Amino acid sequence: MDDTPKWFLMKQADGTIFGPMPLRQLRQWALDACISPLDKVSSDEINWMKAPMLPELDMDYLLEVEPGLFYGPTTIGAIREFLTNGEISLENPLINCHTGDQRPLREYPQLFQTPENPDAPIIRVSARENLQDRIRQLEENLLQERLRRKNAEELRARAEARVAELEEILGIGG
Repeated sequence: MDDTPKWFLMKQADGTIFGPMPLRQLRQWALDACISPLDKVSSDEINWMKAPMLPELDMDYLLEVEPGLFYGPTTIGAIREFLTNGEISLENPLINCHTGDQRPLREYPQLFQTPENPDAPIIRVSARENLQDRIRQLEENLLQERLRRKNAEELRARAEARVAELEEILGIGG
């Protein structure tokens, strides 16, 4: 693979652009689940395409997260991450976008640690543990948001009081 830095990645979430980088690095980011199916790539920062359209990224799989709800196209690395985090099960269907082949994840040996594939992560199959972690995280986020809202409301009330005070001093307002 060419190591000349000539690729750029634009994150869909906030428009942040990364690069230039060699295709090798962009490919590794895709394999590490750092590139979303909605992110865009470009070799010139003028013409952008959705990341899955670049064949070298191997974003060849469509994951059925729940009946009728799909994620992708994405990489085997992203699917491994979902499995490792317990967000999906071994029964979730996976579609190869090139062949149309659809099978449960348990039938994809490249997802699992084997002597032939020692770098694959050990899959945690308990979604319950992941859900409990996620609930704790959401509860913590909710508490933080409530605190921010309370602080913002107090700040707004002080600002309104100050405006009313200044209006009274200046003899304006109602």
